[in-house]
Amino acid sequence: AIGLMISHFAKAVSTRLKIREGFLVVSFTWFIASILGSLPFLLTGSITNVIDALFESTSAFTTTGASIIENVEALPKGIVFWRSFSQWLGGMGILIFAVSLLPALGISGQHMARAETSGPSLSKMAPRMSDSAKILYLIYFGFTIAATVLLLFGGLNLYDALIAAFGSVAVGGLSNYNVGIAHFDSIYIESIVSFFTILVCLNFGLYYMGLRGKWRDFFADREFRLYFLILGMAVVLITANLWLTKSYDTFAESLRYGVFEVTAFLTTTGHYSTDFNLWPSFSKMILFLLMLIGACSSSVGGGIKVIRVLVLFKLIQRGAFRRLHPRAVVPIKINNKVLPSESMAGIMSFLHLYIIIFVGSVLVLSLENLDLMSTLTATASILNNVGTGFELIGPTGSFELFSGFSKIYLCFLMMMGRLELFTIVLLFSPSFWNPDH
Repeated sequence: AIGLMISHFAKAVSTRLKIREGFLVVSFTWFIASILGSLPFLLTGSITNVIDALFESTSAFTTTGASIIENVEALPKGIVFWRSFSQWLGGMGILIFAVSLLPALGISGQHMARAETSGPSLSKMAPRMSDSAKILYLIYFGFTIAATVLLLFGGLNLYDALIAAFGSVAVGGLSNYNVGIAHFDSIYIESIVSFFTILVCLNFGLYYMGLRGKWRDFFADREFRLYFLILGMAVVLITANLWLTKSYDTFAESLRYGVFEVTAFLTTTGHYSTDFNLWPSFSKMILFLLMLIGACSSSVGGGIKVIRVLVLFKLIQRGAFRRLHPRAVVPIKINNKVLPSESMAGIMSFLHLYIIIFVGSVLVLSLENLDLMSTLTATASILNNVGTGFELIGPTGSFELFSGFSKIYLCFLMMMGRLELFTIVLLFSPSFWNPDH
C-alpha cells in the first residue's frame, strides 16, 4: 500500500539513478523494510517491545538469524512463517528483486545492484540488469523448491519443510523449533540442509556459466576451489579434534556434527545440531575463524568473503617475493586475469574498515560487561550475519540479554555486514551529502 502511494504521488525527475542515489536508495530501502517487517510482531503482540521487534525483523531481512525470542514454539505459526519468509526475501536482496521491476517505472537499477550486491564485483549476466536479476531469482527459486521437496521426502510436513528450506537457502538459520535443526535428529535432514547452504554460498555467476555449458570454467574458478579447500580442511581438523578428545562416543558422530557445524559457520547460516559450546577450544576457534571468512562473493552468504581472503594471501605472497626481488613486477592474478589496482585497493580498504568496525564494536558491546568470548563472538556473529556465537549467545542462548541501546547498535551492525560496510558508512560521510562532490 505504501509503495502504491509513493508511485502515485512521487514523479520521477530523472530516468537514471546516479551512484550516490543508488547507495541512498539501497540503505533506506533496507531500513524501511526492517521497520515495516517489525509491524506483524507488534500488531499480534508476539513481541511487545518496539526495539525487540525491530531487532527481530532486521535480523531476518539481513539473514543474520540472531533472535531475542527464547521460546519460538510459543509464537503463532503465521508469525514464525513471516519471520522465516522475511529472511528468504532478504537472502537474495530486496533490491535485486526490485531491480527486475524498476524498468517498468523507467528507472535503471544498475547502480543500486552495484551498491547492494556482495563481493568485489558483480558481473552482469545478461545485457540488461533486470534480466540478470530474473536469472538470479530463477536459480534462487529453483534451490528453494528443490530443498523443500527433498525435506518432504525426509518426513517433514510442508510447514516444517518450508521453514527449514527458507533458513537454508537464505542462510539465515531461523527455525520454528527452539533447538533448531537438532529437533529432527536426522542425518538426512542435516545433509540436505548442509548441501543447499553450500550451494547458495557459491558465486551465483558460476551457475550462469554452468547453464551456458561452461563447466570447465565453473570448476576452475579459484574462489570456488579455495572455498572447498577451507571447508575440507576445517572438517578434517574439527572431526579429528572431537574424536581424539572423546567429545563423542564414535568417529561417525564426530564426523556428523563436525561437517554440519563447519558448513553452518562457513556459510554464515548459524544452524546448529549440537551444543558446540561444549566442544574443545581448538574446534571452537576454527568455527570462529570460519565465521569471519564467510562465503563466496556474489552469493547469499555473509562474512569477509573467500575472494578477499584469496587476494590478501596473494598480496602477502607477492610482498615476500619482492623482498628477495625488489625490482620484480608481480601482478596479482585471479583466474588467469590480472586484478586491477583499483580492485586491490578496494579490497584492502574493505579489510581495513572491517577491522576498525570490528574492534570498535567489541568496545561498544563490552559496555554490557559480558564475558570476553560472548562479546567477541557476538560482534563477529552480527557483523558477519551468522546469528549465533559462543557462551551466552551460543545454541542455548539469545540476544535478549543485551540492552536496548546495544540492540539498536546491533541492528546497524547487521545492516553494515549485509550491505558490505561502505554502503552504510558512506551515509555518515559529509561529502556524501554535499551536492558539489
